[in-house]
Amino acid sequence: MLPDQSEILKVVGFKTSRSGGKGGQNVNKVSSKVELIFNIDDAYFFSEDEKQRLKEKLAARLDSEGLLHVVSQEDRSQLLNKQRTIFKLMAILKAGLEVQKARKATKIPRAVKEKRLANKAQLSQKKEGRRKLNFD
Repeated sequence: MLPDQSEILKVVGFKTSRSGGKGGQNVNKVSSKVELIFNIDDAYFFSEDEKQRLKEKLAARLDSEGLLHVVSQEDRSQLLNKQRTIFKLMAILKAGLEVQKARKATKIPRAVKEKRLANKAQLSQKKEGRRKLNFD
Protein backbone atom coordinates (compact mmCIF):
# COMPACT_ATOMS: atom_id res chain seq x y z
CA MET A 1 0.00 0.00 0.00
CA LEU A 2 1.22 3.47 -0.86
CA PRO A 3 2.07 5.65 2.16
CA ASP A 4 1.00 9.28 2.29
CA GLN A 5 2.99 11.96 0.49
CA SER A 6 4.63 13.40 3.62
CA GLU A 7 6.20 10.00 4.45
CA ILE A 8 7.62 9.65 0.96
CA LEU A 9 9.02 13.20 0.96
CA LYS A 10 11.19 12.30 3.98
CA VAL A 11 13.34 9.98 1.85
CA VAL A 12 13.54 11.87 -1.46
CA GLY A 13 16.14 14.37 -2.57
CA PHE A 14 15.72 17.31 -4.91
CA LYS A 15 18.21 18.79 -7.34
CA THR A 16 17.57 22.01 -9.25
CA SER A 17 19.20 23.34 -12.39
CA ARG A 18 18.55 25.77 -15.20
CA SER A 19 15.97 24.53 -17.64
CA GLY A 20 15.68 25.20 -21.33
CA GLY A 21 12.61 26.41 -23.11
CA LYS A 22 10.55 29.56 -22.78
CA GLY A 23 11.17 32.19 -20.14
CA GLY A 24 13.33 34.75 -21.88
CA GLN A 25 16.21 36.13 -19.81
CA ASN A 26 14.73 34.41 -16.78
CA VAL A 27 15.83 31.01 -18.18
CA ASN A 28 19.50 31.92 -17.81
CA LYS A 29 19.18 33.20 -14.24
CA VAL A 30 16.72 30.97 -12.41
CA SER A 31 17.05 27.26 -11.63
CA SER A 32 13.50 26.18 -12.38
CA LYS A 33 14.18 22.60 -13.53
CA VAL A 34 13.62 20.14 -10.68
CA GLU A 35 14.96 16.60 -10.48
CA LEU A 36 13.56 14.35 -7.77
CA ILE A 37 15.81 11.46 -6.67
CA PHE A 38 14.24 8.49 -4.90
CA ASN A 39 16.16 5.53 -3.50
CA ILE A 40 13.93 2.48 -3.17
CA ASP A 41 16.27 0.87 -0.62
CA ASP A 42 15.93 3.88 1.73
CA ALA A 43 12.13 3.69 1.70
CA TYR A 44 11.55 2.27 5.20
CA PHE A 45 7.77 2.28 4.72
CA PHE A 46 7.87 -0.41 1.99
CA SER A 47 8.24 -4.09 2.83
CA GLU A 48 11.05 -6.10 1.22
CA ASP A 49 8.50 -7.70 -1.10
CA GLU A 50 7.21 -4.29 -2.23
CA LYS A 51 10.76 -3.01 -2.76
CA GLN A 52 11.56 -6.03 -4.90
CA ARG A 53 8.37 -5.56 -6.94
CA LEU A 54 9.23 -1.88 -7.50
CA LYS A 55 12.77 -2.73 -8.59
CA GLU A 56 11.49 -5.30 -11.08
CA LYS A 57 8.75 -3.11 -12.54
CA LEU A 58 10.83 0.08 -12.63
CA ALA A 59 14.10 -1.54 -13.78
CA ALA A 60 14.15 0.52 -16.99
CA ARG A 61 13.81 3.78 -15.03
CA LEU A 62 16.47 3.08 -12.40
CA ASP A 63 20.08 4.18 -12.83
CA SER A 64 23.14 2.02 -12.10
CA GLU A 65 22.94 2.85 -8.38
CA GLY A 66 19.27 1.89 -8.15
CA LEU A 67 18.00 5.48 -7.92
CA LEU A 68 14.79 6.65 -9.56
CA HIS A 69 15.05 10.08 -11.20
CA VAL A 70 11.92 12.10 -11.97
CA VAL A 71 12.45 15.37 -13.85
CA SER A 72 10.13 18.28 -14.53
CA GLN A 73 10.89 21.49 -16.40
CA GLU A 74 7.51 22.25 -17.94
CA ASP A 75 6.72 25.28 -15.78
CA ARG A 76 8.69 28.49 -15.27
CA SER A 77 8.30 28.17 -11.52
CA GLN A 78 10.55 25.91 -9.45
CA LEU A 79 7.74 25.30 -6.96
CA LEU A 80 5.32 24.14 -9.67
CA ASN A 81 7.98 21.86 -11.15
CA LYS A 82 8.68 20.43 -7.68
CA GLN A 83 4.98 19.68 -7.17
CA ARG A 84 4.83 18.13 -10.63
CA THR A 85 7.77 15.79 -9.85
CA ILE A 86 6.12 14.71 -6.59
CA PHE A 87 2.87 13.99 -8.46
CA LYS A 88 4.78 11.99 -11.10
CA LEU A 89 6.61 10.00 -8.40
CA MET A 90 3.37 9.13 -6.63
CA ALA A 91 1.87 7.92 -9.94
CA ILE A 92 4.99 5.86 -10.75
CA LEU A 93 5.03 4.24 -7.30
CA LYS A 94 1.30 3.51 -7.43
CA ALA A 95 1.65 1.83 -10.83
CA GLY A 96 4.75 -0.05 -9.68
CA LEU A 97 3.05 -1.50 -6.61
CA GLU A 98 -0.04 -2.76 -8.45
CA VAL A 99 -0.22 -6.53 -8.53
CA GLN A 100 -1.53 -7.76 -11.84
CA LYS A 101 -4.34 -10.25 -11.47
CA ALA A 102 -3.66 -13.68 -12.88
CA ARG A 103 -5.61 -14.34 -16.05
CA LYS A 104 -8.33 -16.91 -15.66
CA ALA A 105 -8.40 -19.28 -18.61
CA THR A 106 -11.92 -19.61 -19.93
CA LYS A 107 -13.38 -22.59 -21.74
CA ILE A 108 -14.53 -22.32 -25.32
CA PRO A 109 -18.35 -22.34 -25.26
CA ARG A 110 -20.11 -25.43 -26.63
CA ALA A 111 -22.08 -23.33 -29.14
CA VAL A 112 -18.84 -21.97 -30.63
CA LYS A 113 -17.40 -25.48 -30.98
CA GLU A 114 -20.62 -26.72 -32.63
CA LYS A 115 -20.69 -23.78 -35.02
CA ARG A 116 -17.06 -24.40 -36.02
CA LEU A 117 -17.76 -28.08 -36.68
CA ALA A 118 -20.92 -27.23 -38.67
CA ASN A 119 -18.96 -24.76 -40.83
CA LYS A 120 -16.25 -27.37 -41.30
CA ALA A 121 -18.81 -29.97 -42.41
CA GLN A 122 -20.46 -27.48 -44.76
CA LEU A 123 -17.13 -26.60 -46.37
CA SER A 124 -16.33 -30.30 -46.70
CA GLN A 125 -19.66 -30.88 -48.50
CA LYS A 126 -18.98 -27.95 -50.83
CA LYS A 127 -15.54 -29.31 -51.75
CA GLU A 128 -16.92 -32.82 -52.16
CA GLY A 129 -19.43 -31.47 -54.67
CA ARG A 130 -16.59 -30.07 -56.79
CA ARG A 131 -14.93 -33.48 -57.25
CA LYS A 132 -15.17 -35.39 -60.51
CA LEU A 133 -17.51 -38.32 -60.34
CA ASN A 134 -15.85 -41.70 -60.62
CA PHE A 135 -18.03 -44.35 -62.39
CA ASP A 136 -16.00 -47.48 -61.71
